[in-house]
Amino acid sequence: MFADSAKVFIKSGKGGDGHVSFRRELYIANGGPDGGDGGRGGDVIFQVDKGKNTLVDFRHIRKYAAKDGEPGGKRRCHGADAQDLIVKVPEGTVIKDFESGKVIADMSKDNQREVILKGGRGGLGNMHFATSTMQVPKYAQPGQPGQELWVQLELKVIADVGLVGFPNVGKSTLLSIVSNAKPEIANYHFTTLNPHLGVVDLSDGEGFVMADIPGLIEGASEGIGLGHTFLKHIERTRVLVHVVDGASVEGRDPLEDIRIINRELEAYNPQLLTRPQVIAANKMDAVYDHRASDSIVTMLRKEFEPQGIKVFPISAVTRQGVKELLFHVNELLKTADNGPLIFEKEFEIQYQGDRSLPYAVERAQDGAFVVEGPRIEKMLGYTNLDSEKGFDFFQKFLKSTGILDDLEKAGIEEGDTVRMYGLEFDYYK
Repeated sequence: MFADSAKVFIKSGKGGDGHVSFRRELYIANGGPDGGDGGRGGDVIFQVDKGKNTLVDFRHIRKYAAKDGEPGGKRRCHGADAQDLIVKVPEGTVIKDFESGKVIADMSKDNQREVILKGGRGGLGNMHFATSTMQVPKYAQPGQPGQELWVQLELKVIADVGLVGFPNVGKSTLLSIVSNAKPEIANYHFTTLNPHLGVVDLSDGEGFVMADIPGLIEGASEGIGLGHTFLKHIERTRVLVHVVDGASVEGRDPLEDIRIINRELEAYNPQLLTRPQVIAANKMDAVYDHRASDSIVTMLRKEFEPQGIKVFPISAVTRQGVKELLFHVNELLKTADNGPLIFEKEFEIQYQGDRSLPYAVERAQDGAFVVEGPRIEKMLGYTNLDSEKGFDFFQKFLKSTGILDDLEKAGIEEGDTVRMYGLEFDYYK
């Protein structure tokens, strides 16, 4: 089975929490804080696997989650970093944010490995928070959370030359005789349901990669049939070869076929029409009336050669005219843009800028609930509680950071006293 798109869920690992502990050794009555730091959470890394040519594996496994970092331990022990999760994809895979459709990464050319989601950083142990005024900090920093995202994977083949045309015009046969590709060939519509790539070797070590793009139909740019699935594979090609039935074996009009396909290309992506084009009038061996064959080729040349598009009458079966076609395509490649289209990054993963600062809630001997820690000090440093807006912010801060939940877990009741450094107030819901 060939699969060229998949929707998958990815998640990086959470950083391990910092540890709260104090030295407890013989002859040392009141040892200082020695809680260690948490380990880093695992990254989610996408990596090109040259042996893959399909996204079919992602049809069966749709969730990829990296491991969490280990928490810190006593005696300044650092928690172990989690192992990164490596997701292998075929070359040419474009990774997009599923919700917005924006490009996160294009796994092509030089970009063979990329970190898509970074793991959370480990939290600091309480040994980092000892100060002259707080020598026994009973809090540590929690690990940074991991990131999660639904992504769309799209495989866009990487080829120098794309063969385009309606079904059953001989694209697969042409590819099979000029390259090492072995596509399925039969005399019925939509034989080819997935792109085939082949290497065309010319004299003096020259050559190029050619792709048989599955047959297009009118309305493909609107998604009719397998339109979008087929059209996206053309985006990376540098030269387009229109293969038409020069013998009109099935009664098709070669001129109209080319016009229709160019309209579909323009509707899907106008940039596609800026690529050099060539016309291969195939099946000339099936023409018994040479005047008719001359007439078809003449009409094609009259219509398209003024636009700079050369016409080659060929037969993929007898190889008539094929050599001349290939050498012309090779010359076009020398003047075309060097290298396949690479899709630029459009989407940035948003990470937390600062590590979340810790705090602690505990009960004092007089029954008051004491809340302390760097997060509280920082908030009180920039909040004016005498103003209405400042006090409103203070209340929202207590709720959004989970401090109120922690106070309730500690058993606080209405009317109980809460202390935060120099601030003291009674608790009411």
